[in-house]
Amino acid sequence: MAAGAGTVLKGHCLCGACRFALAGPHNWVGHCHCDSCRRATASPMTTWIGQENGTWQMTGDAPQTYRSSAGVERGFCGTCGSPLYFRAERYPNEVHFYAALLEDPEAVLPKAQYHAAERIAWIHLASALPCP
Repeated sequence: MAAGAGTVLKGHCLCGACRFALAGPHNWVGHCHCDSCRRATASPMTTWIGQENGTWQMTGDAPQTYRSSAGVERGFCGTCGSPLYFRAERYPNEVHFYAALLEDPEAVLPKAQYHAAERIAWIHLASALPCP
């Protein structure tokens, strides 16, 4: 079931040191197929939750950051290395959190996919979702 406006979703890294809380509603939830996200996660795609600034907070250890390209910061746990979020100057009012880190990943439902032109040919899980 998708999270509603009054729901707070909690998530954490592999070791549990870095934690976060997201208060709904979310701006969007979608799969990303871009090369940068694949390399940052060592996976064929990742699923993001676009969260408005002021509706999320880090509740555990402070994450480390990596500037993966101009205007882009990726947060990760300094202990276990789990990626936590993506922040970009081109999206000044939101941060993107990894849906797979949620305590209940099924609490969100992807509604779109992004950078589908970069999708690996053998990925068919998201083929029915729109490509805005």
